[in-house]
Amino acid sequence: MAKLLLGKEVNASINEEIKAKVEKLKAQDITPALGIIRIGEREDDIAYEKSAAKRCETLGVAYEKFLLPADVKEEEVLKTISQVNKNDKIHGVLLFRPLPKHLNEDRIVNALAVEKDVDGITDLSMAGVFMGKDMGYAPCTPSACMKVLEHYGIDCTGKKVVVIGRSLVVGKPAAMMLLKKNATVTVCHTRTVDMPSVVKEADIVVVAAGKAGVIDGNYLREGQIVIDVGINVNEEGKLCGDVNFEEAEKIVDAITPVPRGVGGVTTSILLEHVVDAAIVQNR
Repeated sequence: MAKLLLGKEVNASINEEIKAKVEKLKAQDITPALGIIRIGEREDDIAYEKSAAKRCETLGVAYEKFLLPADVKEEEVLKTISQVNKNDKIHGVLLFRPLPKHLNEDRIVNALAVEKDVDGITDLSMAGVFMGKDMGYAPCTPSACMKVLEHYGIDCTGKKVVVIGRSLVVGKPAAMMLLKKNATVTVCHTRTVDMPSVVKEADIVVVAAGKAGVIDGNYLREGQIVIDVGINVNEEGKLCGDVNFEEAEKIVDAITPVPRGVGGVTTSILLEHVVDAAIVQNR
C-alpha cells in the first residue's frame, strides 16, 4: 500500500510560518488582507471562497469580497480591479476564473497589479515563472505540488518527472518549477502517443489532466510518487482525483489522496502569498 502524502501535515508547517509573519505585521499595525473577486455563482468558486475565508479567519488574515453578477459589464469588472489595485489595505487578490464568456479574460486578468497577483494569473507573473525571475507570484496549485514534495523530503534532482496536462494553470508552470529543481521533465497531453509507457518511465508523476480517474494502473509502476492535482465529482457525488486511487494505491510508493491532498495546501499557499505581499508592500 502506498504512503499517503497528506496535505494536513504540509498545511500545519505552512500555517505556523504564516502565523509568525502575521504577528510581526500586526505589531506594526499592518493586517494582511485578501481581496476576493467573484463573478457569478459557480458552485466550485463559492466552495473555494468559503475555504479561503475560513483559512483567513484562522490565520488572522483579513478579507474583503467583491461579488459581481454573471452578466456584469466588462467596464464594471475593470473598475473593481482598479479599486483593489489602489487600495493600500488590500495586499493580494483572488480573481475566480474562468470568467463569463462575454468578458475579455486576458484584458481583465492583466489589469490586476502584479504585486497583488497572489494566484499567479497575470502575464507578468507567468513570465516570472518561465524566466526564473522574481516577478509576481507563481500559481498556487503548482506551488502546492512543490511544497508537498519539499515537505516529504522528495528531492527532484536528476529525477524523471512526467507532468500530465499542459494548461497555464497547472501543467506548464509545474513543469518550469520542476526544471528549476533540476528534474528532467516530460509533459504529456491528449496528443501524446502511448502515454502509459511514457508515464511508467517517471519517478514522479504530477497529474493535472482534468478528468476523473483517467490515470489508472496501466500508467503506473512500483517505486513511483504520484501527485494528483485533480478535483472532480464522481457518479456517486464524491470528490475524486484524476488518478484512479484504488488502483494506484496498490502499485505506487506514495500518492496524494483526493480529498486531503494538494487542494488544502493550495489555500495555504494563497494566504502565504498574501502575507508575503503585505510584507513587500510595507517595506
